[in-house]
Amino acid sequence: MTQIALPLDHAGPQGPASIVIGDANMRVAEALAATQDWPYGCAILAGPPRSGKSLFARWFGSHTGGGAIDDADSKDETEIFHAWNRAREDGYPLLLTVGAEGWDIELPDLRSRMGAALQLEIGAPDDDMAAELMLSHAAQRGLALGEGAPAYLIPRMERSHAAIERIVAEIDRLSLERMAPATMSIWRDALEAVQGPEQARLL
Repeated sequence: MTQIALPLDHAGPQGPASIVIGDANMRVAEALAATQDWPYGCAILAGPPRSGKSLFARWFGSHTGGGAIDDADSKDETEIFHAWNRAREDGYPLLLTVGAEGWDIELPDLRSRMGAALQLEIGAPDDDMAAELMLSHAAQRGLALGEGAPAYLIPRMERSHAAIERIVAEIDRLSLERMAPATMSIWRDALEAVQGPEQARLL
C-alpha cells in the first residue's frame, strides 16, 4: 500500500493531502504514469463520490504537463470538445473525471472522441485499502483512532470511500464532544449514527 503526496491548498492539519493507492485505483495510478499509451492522448476517469477523482486530476495537472478537467460530465460539452482539440493540437494528454453513473454525452462529435478515450474507473476498496484510507483520514484530522479501529469498523460498515470518510468524521466529532479518546464505545456510536443501530450491533 502506498500514498501519493499532493501539494494542495486545502491540505489538512497534519500535512498535505494524499491519495492512498490500493486495489481499487492501482490501474488508474499506473495509467496516469503512462500517458503515451492513451488513445488520442485522452483518458476518462470514473468513480463514486469521495473516491479521489479530483485529487488524481489535481495531481495530474500539476505533475505531468497534462490537462485535467474535473467533473467533466457537468461542464458545457462544447467547451470540453474545444479542450480536447487544444490538447491534440498542442500535444499534451487530457484527463477528464466523471461520476460513477456514467456520462450521457449529447454532442455527437464529443461522444465519438470520448468513446475512443482510455476508460478508467475507481472501484470499491478491499480491506487493506479501506484500513489505509481510514488511517489517512484520521491523520488529516489529527485524530488518534485507537488500536484495532480498522479491524473493528471495516467489517461492520458500508464499503465505500464516502462511508469511510463519514465514519472517521463522526468518530472525530464524538471524541471532541465527549473530550474522550476514540475507543470502542465511540466507534460503535459512530457506526450507529452513520449507518443505523443494526450495523453497529453486528459482532
